[in-house]
Amino acid sequence: MSNSRFTRRGLLKTSAVGTAGLAMPMFFTSQANAFTNEPTGSTVTLGFNVPQSGPYADEGADELRAFQLAVEHLNGEGDGGMLSTFSSKTLDGTGILGKKVQFVTGDTQTKSDAARASAQSMIQKDGAVMISGGSSSGVAVAVQALCQEAGVIFMAGLTHSNDTTGKDKKANGFRHFFNAYMSAAALAPVLAQLYGTDRKVYSLTADYTWGWTQQESIKAATEAMGWTTINDVRTPLAATDFSSYIAPVLNSGADVLVLNHYGGNMVNSLTNAVQFGLRDKQVNGKNFEIVVPLYSELMAKGAGKNIAGIVGSQNWDWKLENEKGARYTGTNAFVQSFGAKYGFPPSQAAQTCYAQTLLYADAVNRGKSFNPCSVVEALEGFEFDGLGNGPTLYRKDDHQCFKDVVVVRGKENPENEFDLVEIVEVTPADKVTYAPDNPMFAGGDLGACNPGA
Repeated sequence: MSNSRFTRRGLLKTSAVGTAGLAMPMFFTSQANAFTNEPTGSTVTLGFNVPQSGPYADEGADELRAFQLAVEHLNGEGDGGMLSTFSSKTLDGTGILGKKVQFVTGDTQTKSDAARASAQSMIQKDGAVMISGGSSSGVAVAVQALCQEAGVIFMAGLTHSNDTTGKDKKANGFRHFFNAYMSAAALAPVLAQLYGTDRKVYSLTADYTWGWTQQESIKAATEAMGWTTINDVRTPLAATDFSSYIAPVLNSGADVLVLNHYGGNMVNSLTNAVQFGLRDKQVNGKNFEIVVPLYSELMAKGAGKNIAGIVGSQNWDWKLENEKGARYTGTNAFVQSFGAKYGFPPSQAAQTCYAQTLLYADAVNRGKSFNPCSVVEALEGFEFDGLGNGPTLYRKDDHQCFKDVVVVRGKENPENEFDLVEIVEVTPADKVTYAPDNPMFAGGDLGACNPGA
């Protein structure tokens, strides 16, 4: 972790507290509206907590690239990216509320305990007033809870579990990324059209909050159209060889394998499935099919030719504005900025993290305060456009963003290593929107914002 230090008012009290609890920053000040890590100098510090190791490290690396680019743009460096296309016009390259933005980073290791410890250090030692990042929903849920306790804002990065804005939602947490329910709602009609309504499914599911809710969502959506789930097997996040999980599929009677895996897990399990010849089989008089409900261009690159023809969903794709028009304005501006800096197009993980950084900065500017409760008020019910996803709503009830969902398929003959998926369909936001009391999101309480100190 970077040790860039941030000077702040008062004395910091700490105690020997592990990841189960937080040693709260304490401030001695006469101001009635004091809050955790209130910036008093000419700078403000943001904390970017990403997997720099573990099965989701590739996604984490791209998240960090996007965070760095967002900070440059907020500080008036580079071409400004989506600052010019964002429908809100408070961001002018002078930082946030006139304060230059600096940042510190941490490695979540794709582990909840490590992520909490990293975020805690950024809050206590570095004075971070906002934490962002993710890639594992287990990490996101853990860090979101910590930020709620600490009195700072959590702008979730890549987290797809229904629970993040369902049973584990928090007032100090906000998610721009879509969720498992939305993926399933967008995918089901496409799967029915491509593969029919009489299918038997065997699924392999990452054994943590994201995998559980992804499997629940895709099962409900596909069974509603006539498919049957004959088995679901949970796999550990640390697994690298899935051969022992793939072998039983061969004689199961299933004609579809659903891989509820992400990152390196998905690359490895898909590779094993192809090695076992599943894509060449015919079962029940049908060609055997493999579905990956959530994947990215980064994962497609890792999977290589095995991704050809594989259907899944994405939060965003770098080709959106070119293929689907001005509704997705902002996409080209971001792709140009990111490509100029790094030499390749951004992933969906990068886009959501860049967008979250801008959305936080804008909320502070609109509320004219870094106070977390002011930020919450500014973001709840906020409708915006120009960040690449079309018109988007941050719903007040659960702090979930609602926007269009992209259904993709691996290209059979990609032209280059960065253009590995084709956009099959873009499902409008109203087709993936659900009521706040939907049973898949039941439990938990958003609660009230916590300003901390």
